[in-house]
This record gives sequence, C-alpha cells and structure tokens, in this order.
Amino acid sequence: MGRLDGKTAIITGAMGGLGRAATRLFMAEGANVFLVDRDQAGMADATKDLDPAKVGVALGDIAVGSTMDSLVAMAVQQFGGIDIAILNAGIAGDRMPIEDYPIELFDTVLATNLRAAWLGLRAVIPEMKRRGGGSVVVTSSIQGLAALPGTTAYTTSKHGLVGMVKGAALELAPHNIRVNAVHPGYIDTPMMDRIHKAAAPDAPQAVHDAIAKSVPMGRYASAEEIARLMLFLASDESSYSTGSSFVADGGLLASLPPV
Repeated sequence: MGRLDGKTAIITGAMGGLGRAATRLFMAEGANVFLVDRDQAGMADATKDLDPAKVGVALGDIAVGSTMDSLVAMAVQQFGGIDIAILNAGIAGDRMPIEDYPIELFDTVLATNLRAAWLGLRAVIPEMKRRGGGSVVVTSSIQGLAALPGTTAYTTSKHGLVGMVKGAALELAPHNIRVNAVHPGYIDTPMMDRIHKAAAPDAPQAVHDAIAKSVPMGRYASAEEIARLMLFLASDESSYSTGSSFVADGGLLASLPPV
C-alpha cells in the first residue's frame, strides 16, 4: 500500500529536476498527478513512460491571473479533486548588484516565484475544503532563510514564501489544510547547471565542485532526496506539521564561514 494511495497531487514547475523527481516518487506511492509547466517539449518527454490513467498535464503561465483557477478545474475534472499541491515553479533570475538589476527582471522573478505560488494556493483552497483537508508544500530555498549578495530578487521572493506559508497555515488550520515550506540547499538539477555555466562558461564543473566543498556534507543533494521530504509533508505522516520550514541543505545553514 502506497503512502499516497487514492490521493491526487497537482505539481507546478513539474518539468524541473525537482518536479520530475516528485512526480515519479508520488506516483510510486499511489498518487494521481496533474503536472503544470510552460515547457511543452519537456512535458512530452517527461510523461512518455508514465501511466496515462494516473497523469494529467497542462501548459500555462501560472503567474497570470486566472490561469491557475482553470488548471485546478481541469485537474478536478480529470481526477475528482485535489488533496496535495506542490507549488514548485521558480526561476533564479540573474546575479548582479541591486543598482544594476533590471526592474523588469525583478518583477518576473517575483511573479514566477511568489505571485504564482500565492495564486496556486488561492486556487486549490476551495477544492481542499471540499475534500475535508489537504497538504500544500511550497518550494522555497535556503535563500528563504538567509541571503547571498547579488540575488536580492530571488532572496526576496523566497523570503516572501515563508510569510505566505505562515499566514496561510493559520488561516487554513481549521479546515485541516496544512501548509509547509521546503528549503533545499544546492541540488543537482538543470537550474543549477545553468548557474554553473553562467558563472564560468568554460569551467562549469569547477564551479560545481567549489560549491560542493562549501557544504558540510561535501556534496549536492539529488532531486529525489528533496522530493522525499516533499513526500513526507504531502502524506499523513506529517499530520501535525503546518506553518513550518523544513530545511534540506547538507548542513549549510548550521555552519559559519571560515574566520
């Protein structure tokens, strides 16, 4: 018997490394999954070997107005309801000083990382109330609890998610809807690959290795390691956890920089 038998999960940012890992893990534990992303080619590739009876897919920009309402309605029509929402869509933006950061890019990062999560939360609440409860898992970052210079747009968006999670958890607790945040550290995903290449186009592996050495555990996480934390929060095993931040960072936030 799977830990998510009989449940339906909607996953945004489903074509990223973490979204794909969560999809496969949740399906292995018995869930139906409704996958949302803007990447049409990636969607076709990622779902080609999945059970079509247990998978729904939709393309859309979830930072735009009523898009998420429409996608939730599609998921409900296909599977009858929603029990779990993995609000995972996000972009890194660029790394540069505040005074050089384009306003348009700042707005895009905030819209993708924060506004879209709020719209997703807003859209699933009525359906979870109808089901008598549910679990919302929001992908933040260790930069939702700390900061790196040159990344104020990303850091602002991820800190904002923490406030959203806390406020929503208080509001929704009487309805048996739990809301929690996951704060990953460095993960081996395509997004991190792009960051490595942007930092050193001729030596991205050297950037990867230098970052890995800064982690007390000496390595990046796999996407599946973070997805397993999401699975715990999505399942009834975390039935008394809400409004909380769950960190999986290999010890980064526990450490002080060298003196």
